[in-house]
Amino acid sequence: MAASWHIIPAGTSWADPGGPFGLVPKVLWSKHQTPNDHNLVPMCMNCLLIHSEGKTILVDNGLGDKLSDKTIRQWGLHYPEGTLLENLAKHGVKPEDIDIVIDTHLHSDHCGGNTTLKDEALVPAFPNAEYWLQRVEFADAMHTDERTRATYLPENLVPIWESGRFRLLHGDAQVTKDVRCVVAPGHTRGLQVVIVETGDRPLLYVNDLASFAVHFERRAWVTAYDVEPLETIRTKGYWQEWALENKALLIFEHDTTMPVGELVKDQDGKMKVKAVSYEP
Repeated sequence: MAASWHIIPAGTSWADPGGPFGLVPKVLWSKHQTPNDHNLVPMCMNCLLIHSEGKTILVDNGLGDKLSDKTIRQWGLHYPEGTLLENLAKHGVKPEDIDIVIDTHLHSDHCGGNTTLKDEALVPAFPNAEYWLQRVEFADAMHTDERTRATYLPENLVPIWESGRFRLLHGDAQVTKDVRCVVAPGHTRGLQVVIVETGDRPLLYVNDLASFAVHFERRAWVTAYDVEPLETIRTKGYWQEWALENKALLIFEHDTTMPVGELVKDQDGKMKVKAVSYEP
């Protein structure tokens, strides 16, 4: 049986556009994202649920449910489509049903849901799951610097490590016959994208290789969050060609206006991401 997949919303936050758009002028980025009255742009957290070879796989898990009221206000976090666990339940999936969690990287808006509070102790939120992660990403998260320590938070990873549930990867890895992780450095050194080979065309879970769809079509548009922006540009070039050649479906984790798209070339030969309809 071919793999199946569903987008699982885990909330939406509001960000200063200087983060996702970096040096791109407002006159350009505002054609693609509309800021609110406080000059903030929405960034959703669209996780991915995959069923493949009898395995239930969750890719990323948002900010989680253990945030303080202050932190929730700082993120501007709200749940227009429900929480991660509520949306998993809509597909008949409970936390204990998850066999594999794929952490694309360890920034807190992608892995905060790794852990939860139980009897005032931090424990794995998915008690039967193995957490797949690139080894270099784990190393960077455990040895932070002035720039990274605000997003590589021990509470999101140390309980997983102490429970022995991390599976640390040394590069590209096959998860099932239909699902694989591929290293895509730039945003972080150990960022990994996820490919699902199912149906007539593959699916690429882009995550922070391109925060919004416009980032995927424009190589030079990199975020202020990227630790190696020139590497991001090179990596995007590779995946642009791959997406065109394979007519891939693209899942954008943070784009509230285009969760699913496909890369095409317009009549002038320029890269464009075109929206693809998606039924949850």
